[in-house]
Amino acid sequence: MGAKHFGARVTRIEDPALLAGRGRFVDDIKLPGVLSACFVRSPHAHAKIRGCDSRAALVIPGVHAVITAEDLPEPMRSQSLPMLLPNPALGTVPRQFVLAREEVSYVGQPVAVVVADTRYIAEDAAAALIVQYDVLPAVSDCRGAAEQGAVRVHSDIESNVASTFRLAYGDADGAFAAAAHVFIEGLWQHRGGGMALETRAVLANHDPASDALTVWSGTQTPHIGRRVLADLLGRDLQSIRLIAPDVGGGFGPKAVFYPEEAAIPAVALKLGRPVKWIEDRREHFLSATQERDQYWEVAIAVDSQGKILGLRGRMLHDTGAFVPWGIVMPYIAASTVPGPYVVPAYQLDTSVVLTNKVPTTPVRGAGRPQAVFAMERLLDRVAHELTIDRAEVRRRNLIQPEQMPYEVGLLFRDGKPLIYDSGDYPRGQQEAVALADYETFRARQKAALEQGRLIGIGIANYVEGTGLGPFEGVTVRVLPSGKVAVATGATSQGQGTRTMLSQIVADQVGCGIDDIVTTTGDTAAISQGVGSFASRQAVNAGSSALVAGQAVRKQLVALAARTLSVVESDIELENAQAISRRGNKPSVSFADLARLAQGIPGVSLPAGQAAGIEHTTYYTPAQASYCSGTHIVEVQVDAMTGGVKILKYSVAHDAGRIINPLIVEGQVQGGVAHGIGNALLEWMQYDANAQPLTTSFADYMLPMATDVPTCSIAHVETVNPLNPIGVKGAGEGGTIPAPAAIISAIEDALSPFDVHFAEMPLTPERIVAALRAAGAYERLFAA
Repeated sequence: MGAKHFGARVTRIEDPALLAGRGRFVDDIKLPGVLSACFVRSPHAHAKIRGCDSRAALVIPGVHAVITAEDLPEPMRSQSLPMLLPNPALGTVPRQFVLAREEVSYVGQPVAVVVADTRYIAEDAAAALIVQYDVLPAVSDCRGAAEQGAVRVHSDIESNVASTFRLAYGDADGAFAAAAHVFIEGLWQHRGGGMALETRAVLANHDPASDALTVWSGTQTPHIGRRVLADLLGRDLQSIRLIAPDVGGGFGPKAVFYPEEAAIPAVALKLGRPVKWIEDRREHFLSATQERDQYWEVAIAVDSQGKILGLRGRMLHDTGAFVPWGIVMPYIAASTVPGPYVVPAYQLDTSVVLTNKVPTTPVRGAGRPQAVFAMERLLDRVAHELTIDRAEVRRRNLIQPEQMPYEVGLLFRDGKPLIYDSGDYPRGQQEAVALADYETFRARQKAALEQGRLIGIGIANYVEGTGLGPFEGVTVRVLPSGKVAVATGATSQGQGTRTMLSQIVADQVGCGIDDIVTTTGDTAAISQGVGSFASRQAVNAGSSALVAGQAVRKQLVALAARTLSVVESDIELENAQAISRRGNKPSVSFADLARLAQGIPGVSLPAGQAAGIEHTTYYTPAQASYCSGTHIVEVQVDAMTGGVKILKYSVAHDAGRIINPLIVEGQVQGGVAHGIGNALLEWMQYDANAQPLTTSFADYMLPMATDVPTCSIAHVETVNPLNPIGVKGAGEGGTIPAPAAIISAIEDALSPFDVHFAEMPLTPERIVAALRAAGAYERLFAA
């Protein structure tokens, strides 16, 4: 069957409702008798809790309850939140309780929850609650935290170093001993957040008649959340329904199961009333998980022509006060460094260190932007020192397409050998070079300099493991109305998941996209699910949709052939009709076929006819699917202010077969916007006592529309042989190489002053400081 929708630029079916204000987010769900919750959070980075006086709060009219750890039900009261991604390299570390019991370990940690008629009353009551603390020393910098004798992040641990591990292959020492050149870089990458448009949100309601607990949550992972919640409440899994309605952005932090997601259902059960909590923006800054800091000391060994011989170094990762997702982020960073290059020998030692700051978990890119920054900064250094063009030094080291599948020599985070399944990295870089008009840039740069303008160009390559398991499911069912229902455990936070699945299923069953009714993020719609993270939905849910759609197509054809008394090969499916090629082309609608498949009460179904027309598939990937790409950025820098303007942004991106180019381009464009923020603006700052300093958008900068150019994008489609639709992930590739490319371009623009940058974000203040240290202003004023 030919594809009418797969590969087409179909506009997103989600958008009309959102653009017209008809989206249904958690806060749009109105239940009678709902109460509002406000969390009381620790104002200290580290302290012992000595007591809590709630008398003043409870006498405020409209206050229904003040809940502390002792008021929670068992096992939630004494059981900590689970570590969802354990790793043998991670020792015994403290785990966070839903509400802090004896000790708080970061500013913003939940201590109590106040429930009232309105959020305003709850806020007033929270301010009246008196929590008695004995303040303890706190540690803010992971470098100091890793030292012997450092202040302990938790009172009951012996060391702040939660894990150390080495990733290595080949003979790194031998490679460095034989190298013509060795270059060393010390790098730092900032701490920042996902900063989704919609903050976190939870609404819970218990129906005592059925004992059913329904929870609406702005989460990326409803099935995982339901499982964790069932364990914490000691309830049967089937008694809980968790729904992720419209979710206004996720970017990784909403994949985490938070204390608030457990506390709100527990309070609703305790009070017998629906309870809602909507996080305010300051809470988000204080308590939603973030990503980074990381400090790298890395060295590269090359021959006289700039060919890589080896790479080695060490990385220090700040994991915050807890490790809710284990060591997955630093592990991904460590295993991503080789990227698309032939690196014969590699060794990186990583230390994961606790600090008294909010925990770190993956944010869009999940450790890869840091790894790419390290590798690409090293390659820029090689190009500079050996006077080789930046694109050329990369071209010389790229893995060639005939080397695919390419075994890197490491294990990926899924425990499988890190093997690139497919890709044409030289072609990708060539496409980006052409888009950027790279070959003529030096002439443009010279002309600009003569006009007094400083422009530069930067390039960065990357490879990303996407489509991770364990599985994702899709049910395809033909309804008696003739519509085709598609249900999945996959979720959507703006990726166009419903559109993508509808395109795949419509092609398989022979109907229009308008005939598809899609349900995502509802644990009642499909029994098993995982959720949205790791650019996994097209690979996992898309493959399941294809296989389930094919199975339903076979059922439709078989039933239509029996109904029309023809052989199955005579049946075509089109426009939700089964049509015979014979005679006057009799047909039967999907609606009629669905009713026939329901049978007649008291009458046996015909031989070979199953009940209903439906199929559920859970696709399980054998390993990660590796997408790749090249970003080239042209910038102009104002040397007097440190201001950076992006003039042109070119992307060549390989996401395998493209289901919908419009959606993929939107993902790339949005990812680049995120990367621009990481490179130039976003920096979650803490003082020496681990007190957060940037807790509003007045202090924490995000890119505006005027900061983000429209990207020129080329699709380099190399078919992924690992799944039935040949796709790879696309949700994070726009972010991953962006900081490396942008900072490379800034350095190139300022090359007349011989400045070098080894950090992100690169703010105007830091650019000016580097120019001042290099004596640039004396030269400028003298001229």
